Amino acid sequence: MLIDSHCHLDPTVYGGDAGVDDAVARARAAGVERMVTIGSGYGFESAARALAVARRHPMCVRASVGLHPHDAKLATDDSLAALCAMAEAPEVLALGEMGLDYHYDSSPRDEQRHVFRAQLRAARASKLPVIIHDRESAGETLAILDDEAAWETGVLYHCYTGDVAAMEEIVARGGYISIPGIVTFKNGEVMRAVAARAPADRILLETDSPFLTPIPFRGRRNEPAYVTYVAQKVAEVRGVDAAALADQAGENTRRFFRWE
Repeated sequence: MLIDSHCHLDPTVYGGDAGVDDAVARARAAGVERMVTIGSGYGFESAARALAVARRHPMCVRASVGLHPHDAKLATDDSLAALCAMAEAPEVLALGEMGLDYHYDSSPRDEQRHVFRAQLRAARASKLPVIIHDRESAGETLAILDDEAAWETGVLYHCYTGDVAAMEEIVARGGYISIPGIVTFKNGEVMRAVAARAPADRILLETDSPFLTPIPFRGRRNEPAYVTYVAQKVAEVRGVDAAALADQAGENTRRFFRWE
């Protein structure tokens, strides 16, 4: 079972609801059986839009809801409470993506930390796993996850771009990593090393659509159908059959998100 564990099927990116529906149809035609659309990254409203997409495609799409570190400056007590309310919907499998981004610093770091911790606590209260965005935090993201006991309900580092040593720290704590299209890039040597050495039962596959389009489609908008190319490259660097790799990653995805 091939699953795109992280895509942003946001109507503002795909040309409205019809464009999203077309992207889902193309993914299914390419053999992608399930998708997790991420309700985070396009302002607070992206959570509600992700939930709406999941409700429109109940057979193959589920959602997460959260507030991206870029948008931490938008958070209020009311908006965080609304996120928690949305997380109770049966279509929502996780909170996130959330975390720290010290590359762009689109929100002040203190606000990023506050909103990150608030969402981790909400996830523990709801017993939901979390999807993590970590960019250039120099280990602070990992320290906060430890401090908030986030591993108890499940932690997935999406679009993992760290090295092998950092990956080993995550999986030693019980965490998972998700491999994006970077694994196909010419300069993706570190990603390929991680994909080759990560435990087989901790790897998920993703597109991070509409970003990070894999080769051979670089330059186009990414979409869930292209997760097939991610799977092929990961299978190649691990020296395994692509169908077997897709099945293993699919099993891992279902286990992490508790999506039966």
